[in-house]
Amino acid sequence: MKSIVYVVAALAAVGIMVAISSSPKDGPAESAEPATAVVATPEVMAEAGSLTLEVPEMHCQFACFPRVQETLQKNDAVSEVVLVDQPDPNALTVKKVVVKYDSGFDVTAALADLHKEGFSSAQKVQ
Repeated sequence: MKSIVYVVAALAAVGIMVAISSSPKDGPAESAEPATAVVATPEVMAEAGSLTLEVPEMHCQFACFPRVQETLQKNDAVSEVVLVDQPDPNALTVKKVVVKYDSGFDVTAALADLHKEGFSSAQKVQ
């Protein structure tokens, strides 16, 4: 009985190997045209100040906001990131942060960093 099970397992393994080796590769498809990337014009702040960013994908104060805060504070020109005051302290209803920055802060790069972290709808409000 054991030998039948071993034969079936070996045949299954061979079938899986054949299926994997004959499936198309997951790499990028070759095309005649090269891929083009969209390059945003940097918006670098000349003077220190603050601005508000809206982050619609930020759903909570306990996981999302700290991730947004950490992402923005990786930038050396950022001095502070605070959550906008909420009408209800137990719910995140105003999905905005205030960023205090020094001169040289690149808003475009900060938004790109947020997009990489999954906050793809983040945008400058003021």
